[in-house]
Amino acid sequence: MAGRERDRRGSLALAPSSSGRRTPEHDRWAWSPGWSRPLSDRGGSRGSSSSSFRSLFRSIGVWFTSLSSSTTTTSSSRNKRRSKEAAVDVIKKPPLLAPTGKPSGRGLYLYGGSGYRNGSGRQQQPLRPSFQSSVFSLEEILRATSNFSPALKVGQGGFGSVYRGVLPDGTPVAVKRAKHRMQNPHVDAEFRSEIRIMARIEHQSLVRFFGYLECGDERIVVVEFVPNGTLRDHLDRCNGRFLDFGTRLDIAIDVAHAVTYLHMYSDHPIIHRDIKSSNILLTDSLRAKVADFGFARLGAGLGSGDSGGGAAGSSPAHVTTQVKGTAGYLDPEYLKTCQLTDRSDVYSFGVLLVELASARRPIEPKRDMRERLTARWAMARLIAGASADVLDPHLARTRAAERALESLLELAFRCMGPVRQDRPAMSECCRALWAIRKTYRDMLAADVQEGSQLSDSGRSAGGSGDLRRV
Repeated sequence: MAGRERDRRGSLALAPSSSGRRTPEHDRWAWSPGWSRPLSDRGGSRGSSSSSFRSLFRSIGVWFTSLSSSTTTTSSSRNKRRSKEAAVDVIKKPPLLAPTGKPSGRGLYLYGGSGYRNGSGRQQQPLRPSFQSSVFSLEEILRATSNFSPALKVGQGGFGSVYRGVLPDGTPVAVKRAKHRMQNPHVDAEFRSEIRIMARIEHQSLVRFFGYLECGDERIVVVEFVPNGTLRDHLDRCNGRFLDFGTRLDIAIDVAHAVTYLHMYSDHPIIHRDIKSSNILLTDSLRAKVADFGFARLGAGLGSGDSGGGAAGSSPAHVTTQVKGTAGYLDPEYLKTCQLTDRSDVYSFGVLLVELASARRPIEPKRDMRERLTARWAMARLIAGASADVLDPHLARTRAAERALESLLELAFRCMGPVRQDRPAMSECCRALWAIRKTYRDMLAADVQEGSQLSDSGRSAGGSGDLRRV
């Protein structure tokens, strides 16, 4: 019975009309629910339904259009904001306190290696080396330095005073408090230059940057605390720890690595402009770290002379700027033309090499007129064949030291060339210093071995004499 009923319904649905024509399509769909009918044939009155559907589709279209336009506007505004932040080198805000209530670290380096673990212990993707600098509050600075206690003051320079401080997590830091504008009208420019440069560099031979404070008249830079004083203090024998010749070569190589990084491997070429012994700090293991980027300047890009040894005719790109630096270390060509290049740092590095070898300051006003400019006096002694006179009198005059001294002065002579095209790049200075240190160590080991052999032969000779006497 049920089968017959289904057949009958099917025949009715497909039966032609009395006139012999097929039933119109909209009549066949009349029994279907509204959502399953063709869009053109729903409802009783075709005009009203089609107009309602048109308005519905129009409203939906307007909604999608507004949504896409708002998304486009949001994304474009984000891109503009990001580009603007990148242009002005905005430094990130400090990280928030951890949920445990412990103070989170400031200025942390995030190194990329095999990966890192988050709070849940899951292994995450390795991080690219990056740096998070912090904006400190005045309360944090006062707490770290005991309200700028005179007992914590460790230095005084052209920028201002330097205090030793401790962050809440126990990290020792050096707090550089700039002079007020009345004392130094250029303090704002130097302060912004230093934080802009230091926030983009990261090297083991450069002082690490933790953050800054700019509040009212206060301009404060917070950097890594290097506990063993400056290179100048050690050369003046103020710290009680004498630097032998091998340690001085190691320090020269550390400085050369740091300056090479600034010139060639940072995001943008950086010219330090103030390479000198009082801006080189020493760790407990006597490793050197270059500090004080108040005069640092972004270079114009690497010139054709930076890739090699500075061949004639290849001119590094220069920046025309106001002359800044320290007397005795200033590049004379930069002093005349105001054209700053990375070879200006090379000239200062040459003066530093003479300073390491002789322990004299670049300008010695109390000495004889011929010896007041240390670099000029040292070059004259080298040309005269008396380079041993330049050696620090507190150093032992061994064969290895005299040979290394002569090679060191020859490199310094090249670095202090009067024309910047004649000076080597810092990468070439690194290679030359490696060769000098290797030769020095080999000769030192040979001298030690020769001395031990002589002592052994002396003992054997003394023993045979005793036997004869017996």
